[in-house]
Amino acid sequence: MKKILKYLGLPVLMVGLFWSCENLDVPITTQLTPETFPQNSSQYIQTTGPVYSAFRGEFSFAWWWSQSLSTDEAILPARGGNWFDNRNYIAMHFHDWTADNGIVGSLWDWLAKVIGTSNQTISILNQAMPAGAEKNTLISEVKTMRAISYYMLMDSYGDVPLDTVYGGFTSNAKSSRTEVFNFIEKELKKAIPNLNAASGITTYGRPNKQTANALLAKLYLNAQVYTGTSRYNECIAACDEVIKSGLYNVEPRATYLQMFYPNNGPQMKEFIFAIPYDPVATTVGFNGQMYHARYDVPRSERAKFGLPFTPSAPRSTLPEFYAYFNDSNDIRKDQWLTGLQYNNNGTPLTVTTTKKGYDQFYKGDDGGAALTYQVNLTPDIVPRENATLFDLGNDEIAWNMGYRNIKFYPDNTSTSRNQKNDVPFLRYSDVLLMKAEAILRGGAETLGQNPLALVNMVRSNRTTSAAWSSVTLEDLYKERSREFTWEAWHRNDMIRFGKYEGQWGYKTNADTYRRVFPIPTNARVLNPALTQNDGYPN
Repeated sequence: MKKILKYLGLPVLMVGLFWSCENLDVPITTQLTPETFPQNSSQYIQTTGPVYSAFRGEFSFAWWWSQSLSTDEAILPARGGNWFDNRNYIAMHFHDWTADNGIVGSLWDWLAKVIGTSNQTISILNQAMPAGAEKNTLISEVKTMRAISYYMLMDSYGDVPLDTVYGGFTSNAKSSRTEVFNFIEKELKKAIPNLNAASGITTYGRPNKQTANALLAKLYLNAQVYTGTSRYNECIAACDEVIKSGLYNVEPRATYLQMFYPNNGPQMKEFIFAIPYDPVATTVGFNGQMYHARYDVPRSERAKFGLPFTPSAPRSTLPEFYAYFNDSNDIRKDQWLTGLQYNNNGTPLTVTTTKKGYDQFYKGDDGGAALTYQVNLTPDIVPRENATLFDLGNDEIAWNMGYRNIKFYPDNTSTSRNQKNDVPFLRYSDVLLMKAEAILRGGAETLGQNPLALVNMVRSNRTTSAAWSSVTLEDLYKERSREFTWEAWHRNDMIRFGKYEGQWGYKTNADTYRRVFPIPTNARVLNPALTQNDGYPN
C-alpha cells in the first residue's frame, strides 16, 4: 500500500529542477520544461507528486503542534531543559505565543509552500496537457489540495493573502476571511464534477469527490466563526453527499484501533482523505515525516514496543481532557498509556536507577543507591524544577508525568524514528458527527437521520455501553474529543464550541484575538504588504 506514496513522491526532484533551471544560460536540451516534461499520462500524474509531498511535509509537525498543543488535549513541557526550545511548545499551552514563535512560523511557511507548489503544478499542467477529462481531473485534484491548504491557513490565521498565480512577484495584501472562505467554497464546488467518484486504492492519497464534499461540510459547519453567518443546512447537504455515495462506513469497534496502525491504508472503511507516510520514501525540500512514537512512547517502554530507538516522550495529555474517557467499555480508552505499566507478558514493567535518579530532589546520603521501581504514569503535570521555564525536572518522576497517547501505534519495523502509519485528515465518522451538530445548531433533518441516531451510529461502533437516549451539544463536544483525539481537529472544535478561552492546566489567558495566530515575522519581512492580525503587536 505504501507504494502509493513513493509513486507520488518521485517527481519532487524533477520539479526542483524546474525551479533551479529557469534563468540558467544552458542549451534548452538540458532543461526540463513543460515542452519536454511531462508528455504522457504517467508523467502528468507524476507532475502532481510534489503537491502531495509538500502537504505531507509539516502535517504531523507544525500542523499537529499548533492545533493540539494550543488546546487542553496535549501539553509539551520541558524536562531538565530538554524540549524547552526557546519556549515554542509551552507558549502554545499558555496562549502567549508571539509572531516569532517557531511553530507559528513553520505552519505559515509550510502552507505557503503547498499553495505555491500547487500554483506551479497547475501552471505546468495547463501548458503541457491537451484539453480533456484527464486534464480536468488532475487540475481539479491539485486545486482541491490548494483549497485544503487555504482552509488550514484561513482557519489558523484568519485574513490571509490569496495567490493563485505561479511566477508572480507581487506582494499580496491579506484578503478578508470571508473572501478566502468564498474562494475555498467556489474552488471546491468547481472541482467536484471533475474529481474521481471512486474511493480506495485508485484514489488513495489524492482527493476524490467526497474529499471535496467533506471539506465543504467542515467549511460550512464553521461558517459562523469564519464569516459571522451560519450555513448549517449547506453543511448537512454536503454531509449527505458523502453519506449517499455509499463509499464509506464507520469502522467497527473490533478494528477501531487498527485504523491508525502502521499497516493502515486504503482498506480502512472510514478514510475519506488520508496522508500516506513511508519511512523509505525520501522527500526533497520538506520534512515529510511522522514521529508520533518518538513523542508519545515513554522511554522506559522502548523494549515493550520493540522500537529501534529510544523515544523521548515529551508530550502528554492533561487530566481535564482525559476525563472525557470515562467509559470502561469504550475501545477508545485503550489508546492511552496510564498508571502502572506492564510488559506484554503481563509482568510489571520496571526500571532500575538510583534514588537520586528517580527523584532529583532526594536529600538522603544514599542518593547513589540502586532503586528498581515499576513505571507509573501519573496524570498531573508539575513544574518541579523551574516554574518560570515550566521544567518538570530530569528524573524518573518527571519523565513519567502525564498520560500518553499511542493512537498512531508505534512502528517497530522502521529503522529510523519515522513511522509508516498513514494519518487521516477527513473520516466518515466526522461527517456523521458534523451532520448531527449542524442539526443540533438549527439545521433541518434529512435522510431520516436525527442527531441522536447519527451519534449512536458512531458510538455503537466504539463502546458496548448502552446507546444514548438523548444528545446535547455538550455531549457532542465530548464525543468529538474522544473520537478525534490526536488527529489535530481539537482547536477547531474548541473555538466553534466557545471553549478556547477557557482555563485548563496552567493556562488562564482568555484573549479572544488568539483564536487566530499572528502573522509570522518572517512572512511579513518577505511580504511587506502583510499587516499584523488584530491584538498582536505590530
